[in-house]
Amino acid sequence: MKFGVVYPQNETHGNPQALHDLGLAIEELGYDSVLFYDHVVGAEHSDREPPLWGPYTEEHSFHDPFVAFGYLAAITSRIELATGVLILPQRQTVLAAQQAADAELLSGGRLRIGVGTGWNWVEYDALNQDFSTRGKRLDEQILLMRELWSKPLVTFDGTFHQLERCCINPRPNRQIPIWVGGFSEPAFSRAARLGDGFTFAGDQDDAIAGMARVRELLAENGRSDVDFGYEYTLTRARDVASVIEATQRWQEAGGNGVSVLTQKIGFDSVAGHIDYLAEAKQAIDERFGS
Repeated sequence: MKFGVVYPQNETHGNPQALHDLGLAIEELGYDSVLFYDHVVGAEHSDREPPLWGPYTEEHSFHDPFVAFGYLAAITSRIELATGVLILPQRQTVLAAQQAADAELLSGGRLRIGVGTGWNWVEYDALNQDFSTRGKRLDEQILLMRELWSKPLVTFDGTFHQLERCCINPRPNRQIPIWVGGFSEPAFSRAARLGDGFTFAGDQDDAIAGMARVRELLAENGRSDVDFGYEYTLTRARDVASVIEATQRWQEAGGNGVSVLTQKIGFDSVAGHIDYLAEAKQAIDERFGS
């Protein structure tokens, strides 16, 4: 099992000292990864058609993951830097590929990109991207990014991207792992066809059912899941006992990673988040081994 932490950026409000202190603490406590959510644009929900159903508004703060990873790459040496998820279809693909390559190189090969389609159509409009084609665009983006990371010159003739004999430089020293996140059959199918792993969240019963479905789809695509990642973000665990219980259940169901969440528990200081992470890691080590 791998044990990560979701960075509590909604509650640290862009505070650079918080990023410094939490980044170092997560590594020093022995966690395996730090995971960042991604939203570029906040939006007021009222009087929207269609309605915005997601949990974040203009009041919630988010770092740009690649910028945060550049900083964390400099002050940490071991932890994996992950997105869960990057809303890739609202971003320019070639630019995102270059940003990822830089984060991968600067961190010494510690980047993992989780990608998804998102729910906020206002965000897509603000970034001048088409919300209605986001799933098909994401499929193509994954293919193109892998070519950009591995080839000295890329020619690509897709539905959304046309490149002729061009490249990013420098390129990473490996294919950066691309995981998929989401809650739907299209997300499960995308992971089985194109992904290196899946990041689940929300209700654990639904996540366990989703993991079983991804396994079925991997088999249908002729793929083994031996090296496939199944990570569960512990969004419903609000105390250490719940963290242990949910982790135990996830492991028994065949999952191989979890990320601990410290948001929405009520901490009003960075120290509160760190103290909770220390208590959780001690309990994790006692139950699952360090």
